[in-house]
Amino acid sequence: MTTRRASDLDEVRGWAALAARAADAKKATDTVVLEVGPVLAITDAFVITSAGNPRLVRTITEEIELQLKAGDGPRPLRIEGLDDARWVLMDYGDFIVHVFLDEARTYYDLERLWSDAERLDWETLAASRSAASGE
Repeated sequence: MTTRRASDLDEVRGWAALAARAADAKKATDTVVLEVGPVLAITDAFVITSAGNPRLVRTITEEIELQLKAGDGPRPLRIEGLDDARWVLMDYGDFIVHVFLDEARTYYDLERLWSDAERLDWETLAASRSAASGE
């Protein structure tokens, strides 16, 4: 198993914060970023957010992909769940974005499942990323 350099983890946190900010810009609700790397070996962070209807779930998903692309961020390795838009999973490798329909988020309750993971202050991370890039 390779050890991740701190700068790489900072970069992952920055991309996750950008995804959270993109979701927030499209009226996503209760957006959180969990640093799951210490408890889950396959990825470093989860971005979890939700919306009240399938159309908004799709809109949020599209905005996240667009903003990461515009910010020279990674492309998703795969996107699953767009057909019914109850739970869209965007796999970026180092981080995973979960965009839920409100009732699906309540049912699966990922925050409870990953309660050992640290919550990151994505708003502060996103603001510092914007300031550093001159936005």
